[in-house]
Amino acid sequence: MFFRFSSISLACAASAVLHGALAQTTRPEAEPLAQLPDVVVTAPRMQQPLVITTDPKAPRQPIPAHDGADYLKTIPGFSVIRKAGTDGDPVLRGMAGSRLGILLDGQHILGGCGGRMDPPTAYVFPEAYDSITVLKGPQSVLYGPGNSAGTVLFERRTERFAQSGSRFNGSLTAGSYDRHDGVVDAATGNPDFYLRGGATTSHSGDYKDGDGRSVHSRYERWSADAALGLTPDDNTLLELSFARSDGKAAYADRAMDGVRFARDNVGFRFSKRHVSALIAKLEAQAYRNYIDHVMDNYSLRPVSGMRMVSNPDRTTSGARVAATLRVTEASQLVVGADLQENEHTLRTTQNQLAQPYQDKPRAEDANFRNAGIFGELTHVLGEGDRIVTGLRADRWQAQDRRAVVALLPNPSAGRTRNDTLGSGFARVEHELGRTPMTVYAGVGHSERFPDYWELIAKESAASVSAFDTRPEKTNQLDVGAIYDSAALHVEVSGFYGKVNDFIQIQSRVTKGARTGIAITRNIDATTWGGEVGATYAVNKVWKLDGSLAWARGSNDTDGTPLAQMPALETRIGLRYDKDAWSFGTLLRLVAEQNRFDLNKGNIVGQDLGRAPGFGVFSVNGGWKPKKGMLVSAGIDNLFDKTYAENLSKAGAMVAGYVQTVRINEPGRTVWVKAQIALD
Repeated sequence: MFFRFSSISLACAASAVLHGALAQTTRPEAEPLAQLPDVVVTAPRMQQPLVITTDPKAPRQPIPAHDGADYLKTIPGFSVIRKAGTDGDPVLRGMAGSRLGILLDGQHILGGCGGRMDPPTAYVFPEAYDSITVLKGPQSVLYGPGNSAGTVLFERRTERFAQSGSRFNGSLTAGSYDRHDGVVDAATGNPDFYLRGGATTSHSGDYKDGDGRSVHSRYERWSADAALGLTPDDNTLLELSFARSDGKAAYADRAMDGVRFARDNVGFRFSKRHVSALIAKLEAQAYRNYIDHVMDNYSLRPVSGMRMVSNPDRTTSGARVAATLRVTEASQLVVGADLQENEHTLRTTQNQLAQPYQDKPRAEDANFRNAGIFGELTHVLGEGDRIVTGLRADRWQAQDRRAVVALLPNPSAGRTRNDTLGSGFARVEHELGRTPMTVYAGVGHSERFPDYWELIAKESAASVSAFDTRPEKTNQLDVGAIYDSAALHVEVSGFYGKVNDFIQIQSRVTKGARTGIAITRNIDATTWGGEVGATYAVNKVWKLDGSLAWARGSNDTDGTPLAQMPALETRIGLRYDKDAWSFGTLLRLVAEQNRFDLNKGNIVGQDLGRAPGFGVFSVNGGWKPKKGMLVSAGIDNLFDKTYAENLSKAGAMVAGYVQTVRINEPGRTVWVKAQIALD
């Protein structure tokens, strides 16, 4: 049988109320805060080729953790490499790390941990944002370099006040395993200015799997942000923003936990629309993100041996300018440039009591710089037809500042390398006349410079340094169709890619007398797969929806399956919605994964072997007592299934906990959420 299920657990469902589709060059304004959608379903709709926009303020089932990765997991095509209760790494179509661009209000944020405790999505509380947009494939050049898998945009947008007033949006969530979240988002202003501020807090104890075994997974997080905006007219915006956050998290996959995730941010942005007959929009942005991350082996787990601490930090600064030009009545061109530089330092101690890490100087181990220019053209060929194409060039520089690696002299110490890389794409979109269907086909080329975890945090097969790792080059075909009628919405997308110099991480390598080494390798690879989604309105109150996601890959160099590819997954949801009440169910089915390549993968995780299939079932309900208020509740994993995703880190030995092959997912989880929105 194609699927092998050991049982069924529950996951919820409901139909998503979406924002309008996102245009790649111009996105619509956010909906008023007082509009509260129902619980979100199997998938948000794709209403424009390769673009999905969803509302992070809508409650979801299964209840996501406070971070961005667990939220993205609810979108078909996405998976998460599980590490514990939070801070998993998002994976799109089997691609992880810097292949997937993550931008927070247009800003890049890069984590500090060499073991990926803190991917960019670890610093995201989704509900603090107004929209999340996913751009699939190498089909845009506007949002930074190397995004071969796609781009995710977490965005806040504050509408200009028509008159003096205030807006408020808040929620409280409570659930099993001592889960409780709180979110406040408020703005006040008049037609000339606004002041917006927000705060979030999230806490969870250790969750239990379906067999009642505790998983070392508790966490606490908080964040706060503020923005002052000047809006002298409908077309002009100047905004200065600030953000801070911190927290701690226990990890079931390693010998240390994260006890600090401090982030400090300052940003500035400017935009001006309708500048002239030629210039439709001007925009500029500058930002600085500082990450101070601490991990140790004693604060969140029983002390075993000496108290060890590692304290990396990273400063990422960047800027971007862009202009949208009306070249002709049928053509729009976005041109611009962006800059980014980041510096990574590290200090450690093997004995915190005798040699506190705070007393040690920080040692810079690497820095990166990138300057890019881009242009993206949208041209209307005729009624219902358009072509979108773009080109990008990036100049990269990296410096290796390490004198010693693994107690051995670093052969690339003090070296600087420079690379000039190019990316581009072209896509044709066609509407089928009287049939409410759009078909599209696009080809994309992306060249990705190795990131810190590939270039610095790992060794190579030949030496203790991977500083000579070659850039990754992806050529991909994306095709699909979108059918959208009053009762039926169907979307189909597929991809086929050839990747030269694919950057693979191979663990547990033996080099001479040294064992357990992780190395960076360049290989050639092929990837293919796609997603299908459908929504059917049976009548005015019942709706059926479903999705399917499938991705495969081959390691052409070694003649093996490409590692860390997610298993085939399908979701089927049924929803009832009438007046103030709603009810939904969702069945999630995941096939067994027999295609694996042991101990090979990416910067986050490596294949652990065969993974069994499973089924999970969930239910939810909602009540809207009045406009701007929503109370929702649900039960995830109704049948208390014990299961683990095939993309998961290996379970580590933690005193007081049972070690498992993979990190098991939560068992039955009950939650309730109350939201209010006022404007």
